[in-house]
Amino acid sequence: MAESLPEHDRILQEIESTDTACVGPTLRSVYDDQPNAHQRFMEKLDACIRNHDREIEKMCNFHHQGFVDAITELLKVRADAEKLKVQVTDTNRRLQDAGKEVIAQTEEIIRCRVQQRNITTVVEKLQLCLPVLEMYSKLKEQMNVKRYYSALKTMEQLENLYLPRVSQYRFCQIMIENLPKLREEIKEISMSDLKDFLESIRKHSDRIGETAMKQAQQQKTFSTALQKQNNLNYGRNMHLGRSRILESKNEITLKRMFEDDDEHEEEVLTAQDLVDFSPVYRCLHIYSVLGDGEIFENYYRKQRRKQARLVLQPQSSMHETVEGYRRYFSQIVGFFVVEDHILHVTQGLVTRTYTDELWNMALSKIIAVLRTHSSYCSDPDLVLELKNLIVVFADTLQGYGFPVNRLFDLLFEIRDQYNETLLKKWSGLFRDIFEADNYSPIPVANEEEYKIVISKFPFQDPELDKQSFPKKLPMSQSVPQIYIQVKEFIYASLKFSESLHRSSTEIDDMLRKSTNLLLTRTLSSCLQNLIKKPHIGLTELVQIIINTTHLEQACKYLEDFISNITNISQVSVHTARLYGLSTFKDARHAAEGEIYTKLNQKIDEFIQIADYDWTMSESDGRASGYLMDLINFLRSTFQVFTHLPNNNNDHAAMSGKVAQTACMSACQHLSTSLMQMLLDSELKQISMGAIQQFNLDVIQCELFASSEPVPGFQGDTLQLAFIDLRQLLDLFMVWDWSTYLADYGQATSKYLRVNPSTALTLLEKVHRGMKDSSKKNNIFAQFRKNDRDKQKLIETVVKQLRSLVNGMSQHT
Repeated sequence: MAESLPEHDRILQEIESTDTACVGPTLRSVYDDQPNAHQRFMEKLDACIRNHDREIEKMCNFHHQGFVDAITELLKVRADAEKLKVQVTDTNRRLQDAGKEVIAQTEEIIRCRVQQRNITTVVEKLQLCLPVLEMYSKLKEQMNVKRYYSALKTMEQLENLYLPRVSQYRFCQIMIENLPKLREEIKEISMSDLKDFLESIRKHSDRIGETAMKQAQQQKTFSTALQKQNNLNYGRNMHLGRSRILESKNEITLKRMFEDDDEHEEEVLTAQDLVDFSPVYRCLHIYSVLGDGEIFENYYRKQRRKQARLVLQPQSSMHETVEGYRRYFSQIVGFFVVEDHILHVTQGLVTRTYTDELWNMALSKIIAVLRTHSSYCSDPDLVLELKNLIVVFADTLQGYGFPVNRLFDLLFEIRDQYNETLLKKWSGLFRDIFEADNYSPIPVANEEEYKIVISKFPFQDPELDKQSFPKKLPMSQSVPQIYIQVKEFIYASLKFSESLHRSSTEIDDMLRKSTNLLLTRTLSSCLQNLIKKPHIGLTELVQIIINTTHLEQACKYLEDFISNITNISQVSVHTARLYGLSTFKDARHAAEGEIYTKLNQKIDEFIQIADYDWTMSESDGRASGYLMDLINFLRSTFQVFTHLPNNNNDHAAMSGKVAQTACMSACQHLSTSLMQMLLDSELKQISMGAIQQFNLDVIQCELFASSEPVPGFQGDTLQLAFIDLRQLLDLFMVWDWSTYLADYGQATSKYLRVNPSTALTLLEKVHRGMKDSSKKNNIFAQFRKNDRDKQKLIETVVKQLRSLVNGMSQHT
């Protein structure tokens, strides 16, 4: 009991001092104690409440009077409080009315302050953004005026310096997104400008090349003209006539050269004057700034290679005119002049290795093209102009540092082509000269005409000089013309050798070789064709022999002429000789052979009109008409041979030999033709009267041979051509078969030249003729004793002749 009381006091103290929310655990401890603790706690609680009530009552009794006084005073203040409330309400109303304007002004001030603050902020931000906007505006302006390289620099500043400061703004993001697009646009525009540039230089390549070639040619002209002048002065004493011509030509050349120099002195155009290279510079810088320099270099080189292939592709008709070649060369020169300019003004866009590789490729193509197209050229003037263009082309590119040795090697190939075209041209000239020639000696009426001929052809004949005018030179008009044309050929060949950077010895060798080709091939072929022409008669052939003799003698003058224009002595070990001697000898031999052939053909024509009556009983008592006409023709023909040259030179002393050979050939051919007429297989029978008539014709042939139609034959040499016919006819006329058969095979035989087979063939024909004649005269002729004896004799002779023929065949 005593123990629970302090515990209840503690609980009560906790209840009084603890927050209401925490009373629960304290009250729960009341029920956890001893039994009846709750009753006791309640009793204790009631005692505590009664104690507090007594204390409150004591407190109230103590303060009651003060409370009453306070209430009394409060009731007094109540009326004043009501009045004060009214006054405060009125004052508040009036204060609110007065503050409305202040509030409005205050709000306006606040709004202005906000605006001011915003404006200050905007100004600050704008001041930060303005440089960016100015740079972007500058970028746009640079783009508009196509200052793309500066625009790229501006972009770089924007990206690295300005845009990072204002990257939080949306317009800045738009700018950042636009810059790559602008870069691509600049690249595309630059590439477009580059393409326009490439197109421009493609169009202007020919003009650039033409200008460069013209300048190179002008630089070379003066030195060349002076060199010609020096050569002229050196050669004046050696060949005055040619020097005068060269002097006049050289003076004209110098005059024209100085006039051209004056004309072009003020106008010296270069590649930069004709083409604006700024696009390629800009594009190179732009791509370099963008880090795509290698891409640009590859693109530029690829496009230029394509253009090079186009430039190197010639037109199909280029070989027809010199303008086609000039345009072709000008385009190529223009192309490489541009590349050389790019090489020297840019760093790495074009390298020397690249240009050398491109030039080697182009050079191979150029050489192939020129080989092909020059082979189509048939005009030597065009080939010569092509050579001059190649020389200028090579000199121009050599001045820019490109190797051109292969071009000069090509010129030697073209030189052969040039010589071929010259040979073709001169072949036509020679043919025209031969066609126009009358093949008769040149008549000269006076000294002036004689000097004109001598000035054209080196003719010397002391005997002819002693004769008075008018007189005739032995050669025909074609001889001086041929000589002049040979000299013109040498001039034409010399033109090609100029500017080839070759020594005088090499040029001299070229001239002699080409002249040899002209003589041994072209002129020789023309002479051979001329000799073979059907309308060339014996008189013309005789004149051709005379002409070739004089042309042969003039060859030494041609050698002197070549030595004079090349200043190379003929005694030099390297000097080639002209082969004209063999050419004209061959022509003479061909003419002589043609004389023999035409004589034989003429004899055949007369033989063809022979009209023998092989069955006649007796002869007419005179020679046949066709044979007399043939002999008269031969007499008149051989008189022509008296005009053939006859001097002491071994190669010209041929008059007697040609005439004798022709006469002997004619007689032998006549004899052979007459023999073939007798032995013709189609002729089956011959009467003795026909043998007698044939004998009269052979006698006329023998009389012609013995009359010495051509002087120089010894004894009866010419008559021996008819010895076979004579012995055969004598055998039949005399009917001396016993002597023939008895003496056959002996060197002293009277009928040594009669072949058994020939005698057998003719005897069989005579035998058949006799049989046919006997049948016609008398049907009983076979019963006559003389006829029977003669028939038996013939049969016996035929048997013996056959045995001789068989013996000869077996022996053979």
